[in-house]
Amino acid sequence: MTTKLMRALPLAAALLAPAWALAEPSAIYIVRHAEKGLESKDPDLTATGRQRALNLATMLRKAGISHVFSTPTARTRQTAEPVAVDSHVALAAYDPRNPQALVDQVRALDGAVLVVGHSNTVPDLVRLFGGAEADKEIPDSEYSRLYQLTPGPDGQMRTVRLTSLP
Repeated sequence: MTTKLMRALPLAAALLAPAWALAEPSAIYIVRHAEKGLESKDPDLTATGRQRALNLATMLRKAGISHVFSTPTARTRQTAEPVAVDSHVALAAYDPRNPQALVDQVRALDGAVLVVGHSNTVPDLVRLFGGAEADKEIPDSEYSRLYQLTPGPDGQMRTVRLTSLP
């Protein structure tokens, strides 16, 4: 019995390998954290920022978000939390100093993914995921930019730049 099972395992793995290779998110949403206070090195969101985070959750309510990532700062977590709660998923932290590790992790996932970053990391993340139209840096005063990346039939990522309301 064990010999038959051992012979069947390579065949099963060979049959499942193409499905594993096809695993990729249906969409990746990348956004900068919402408006932050100025009171500390790791500030919380302002009232406007909290409202923007709630609006982001409303925008993504029917997007099928199955994974939410943010850096460990208060402002990114607070921006991501309403989406995570609304989508019934755990909020996962990532290291903004190692964006390639996040890209590798997300590419192995199914479903839609939200990534919350910072003004100086979002454009690089968009490019690393294969998106286009990302400016070099987001101005410190801009919080409304939301990128939607979706895989096209040609294997290229299609990029749509959306705007979130405050």
